Amino acid sequence: MISAEELDEKFDRGEDILQYLDLENATVVHRVNVDFPSWMVALLDREAVKLNVSRQAVIKMWIRERLDPGRRITR
Repeated sequence: MISAEELDEKFDRGEDILQYLDLENATVVHRVNVDFPSWMVALLDREAVKLNVSRQAVIKMWIRERLDPGRRITR
C-alpha cells in the first residue's frame, strides 16, 4: 500500500504510477456544462456557504439525491 503523499511525489517526479491504480474500480468522470440564471447561482452560493462546500459540490449532492433518494445527504 502506498500513501497519497507518496503517490503524489512519484507522479510529480514523472514516475510510472500505473501499478498503484485500481483501474477495475475507477470512476469515470464526464464534464457537463450547464447554464443557470444568476438568481439560481446566488441561491446555490448561499447554500454552499451554509454547507461549507463548493457550489459544484452542492449541485452534485442534489443531483445524486434526486437520482438515488436512498443516499440522501442534505435535508
